Amino acid sequence: MARPTKAQRAAVAKRRADAIDLKLAGVDWLTIGRKLAADPAINSDRVAYPQGYGSDRYAKGQEPPTDDALIHAACKDVREALAQRTTDLDKSVEDLRAVEMERLDKLFFVAYRQAVRDGNLGAIDRALRIMERRAKYVPVEISQRLEVTGADGGPLHVETADLAELEALIAVTEEAASGSDGQ
Repeated sequence: MARPTKAQRAAVAKRRADAIDLKLAGVDWLTIGRKLAADPAINSDRVAYPQGYGSDRYAKGQEPPTDDALIHAACKDVREALAQRTTDLDKSVEDLRAVEMERLDKLFFVAYRQAVRDGNLGAIDRALRIMERRAKYVPVEISQRLEVTGADGGPLHVETADLAELEALIAVTEEAASGSDGQ
């Protein structure tokens, strides 16, 4: 089988775009198949659609495709066109991500240099924010789930305390810590 020409590939791409447009408009599969058929005898517009369904058969003077074949061809066109659009979108997203990463790298370099060289606290904060933004594009950290439970995996018992009770607990804890250091 000969490789399709540039004009044939363009016609197939147009047919697939038309198939998607018709499906989005709510047209049923058989009607799409007939509208995009190559044989004017079954084409709902009574024209030979360029690179339409059954174009090989039409060129050879053979019977047009069956309704089932037209439905199958329309479904296949929509599926392949959507897959191509998804691939194109994924590529566009990757290209955009690469551009954004380059921008963040340049900004980070400036902030990092000022943070390290001058100890500029604003630059340190800015560098950290750029790192956080960068991590959204390329996750580096492994998220962890921390679960706190009470005894034997039961619910955690929480008590409230006023300021005087908290200060007393802190004092007792500090005394215990300093007492254990002296032993």
